[in-house]
Amino acid sequence: MRSLWKRWRYAQLVKRQFSSQVFCDLCLVCPQLGSLSLQAGRGSLVVGVYQSEREGAFELTPMAKHFDDSVNGSLQEMVKKHASMMKVGDSRIFYGLSKYDAVAVVGLGPKTTDAISQENLNEPSETVRQAAAVGVKALHQLKMNSIQVDPFSDPEAAAEGACLAAFAFRRLKTGEESRTVPPVLQLYDEPEGSKQSSKWQIGLIKAAAQNLAREWMEMPSNIMTPTHFATTVTECLQAASTDEIDLHITTRDETWIREKKMGAFLSVAKGSTEEPKLLEISYRHPRARDAPLLVLVGKGITFDSGGISIKPSSGMDLMRGDMGGAAVVCATAEALVRLGVPGNVRVLVPLCENMVSGSASKPGDVVTAMNGKTIQVDNTDAEGRLILADALCYAHEFSPNVVINVATLTGAMDVALGSGATGTFTNDDDMWELLYQAAHKTGDRLWRMPLFSQYRKQIDSHLADINNVGKRGRSAGGCTAAAFLNEFVEVQKWASLDTAGVMESHGEVPYLSMGLSGRPTRTLIEFVRLMYGVE
Repeated sequence: MRSLWKRWRYAQLVKRQFSSQVFCDLCLVCPQLGSLSLQAGRGSLVVGVYQSEREGAFELTPMAKHFDDSVNGSLQEMVKKHASMMKVGDSRIFYGLSKYDAVAVVGLGPKTTDAISQENLNEPSETVRQAAAVGVKALHQLKMNSIQVDPFSDPEAAAEGACLAAFAFRRLKTGEESRTVPPVLQLYDEPEGSKQSSKWQIGLIKAAAQNLAREWMEMPSNIMTPTHFATTVTECLQAASTDEIDLHITTRDETWIREKKMGAFLSVAKGSTEEPKLLEISYRHPRARDAPLLVLVGKGITFDSGGISIKPSSGMDLMRGDMGGAAVVCATAEALVRLGVPGNVRVLVPLCENMVSGSASKPGDVVTAMNGKTIQVDNTDAEGRLILADALCYAHEFSPNVVINVATLTGAMDVALGSGATGTFTNDDDMWELLYQAAHKTGDRLWRMPLFSQYRKQIDSHLADINNVGKRGRSAGGCTAAAFLNEFVEVQKWASLDTAGVMESHGEVPYLSMGLSGRPTRTLIEFVRLMYGVE
């Protein structure tokens, strides 16, 4: 944790950012620092109860039992009246217990430790996330601004569920709603520095990073321009950094992009009056001087009209979130700084708008990527792969060991997987195993998709080396997009995460409110931790 002085400086920077509309909210980035006085305001508590096999029977979690003992069994007596209704996702609010204004008791279902599931996630941990979320939301609706949370035997998952559930995008609201702030979240009755408390802090940092990605994705594109995104991320990372971390952030301008001959990137950007940028972040921990280099590349289309191949007007407002890949990789970098992961990571984010104008690219145009490969652009709405192509070429200048690109890439992936999982393509089985482990732990799932050679044949071009869309239109659209990107990859360990299906939450994940989701930030953070040997 930072010293008190460091915390104060951090808070002052955030206040300045708020006034200048450079958004890095302290309550989102660091929930435990969201109030100058953790004791101020109305205190409340979330504890859990397991269902028993016998009708009407139940079992309090260890921390709930600890609290019950402190109130002479009053909690247990209250819960008995509602035990039959305490299933997973259920909650009951009780009043008049000890020093707390309200106590939320949440259902955890039958007690189990079986983490093996056809759901491809750790179900006990997912249940904890849901339970913590239900309790926090119930108490926050009662305007409780300080909430202590039962660790439920998995404090990291409890922190994630609680923090993610507390998020709401209110930045541009006025009136009463604008004054609502996320509650201060604390782990119930655990000393700072304990193993439980440390895991809680890790969960908070992961979830706060996803909330940060959500905040950036939701911001309207007239505010979140390429320039503004680069400035916002730079200030957030600088605020989170410490002296021991070797952190360098550079924003490249259009002149530099032209000098690098990134013709594919520029072909997308030229339809807009907003100048393109390439954001470059270098993170190296002092314990990782000889560590392998991981490069994360994020698609940064701050608004996607589709260009000349224009999108339907219905739902086009969601294309403010087409920079979701950029938000995810930058939020991941912010979390790595705060967690102090002993890694060697570089983040590359090509930023621009895809707009309609007299200077926009036209279907049938041929452009040249940084590596000299020519591309026939038959669909200007397949622009994400064009800007990623040049960013991937640039990534290889650093001789990376592992490369991952993240992008809201194809509508076809939404059709294939919906919001159930992020479509994942990779050329390495060991890398997939590590990605799968990360997703299994976080509950934000990945699903492996094929990179068959036949998909490469579908992007053959009549005019150029390759086409930016497949010959059979939408058929296997996610796979042909990955095949296209693979043409710009030289490393033996590469993965492409297509997040189009998980970009928006419709309420199907209980701890994520409706809106742009910030997925799969926590899974990417966990992958980086696993890659560099952090358990």
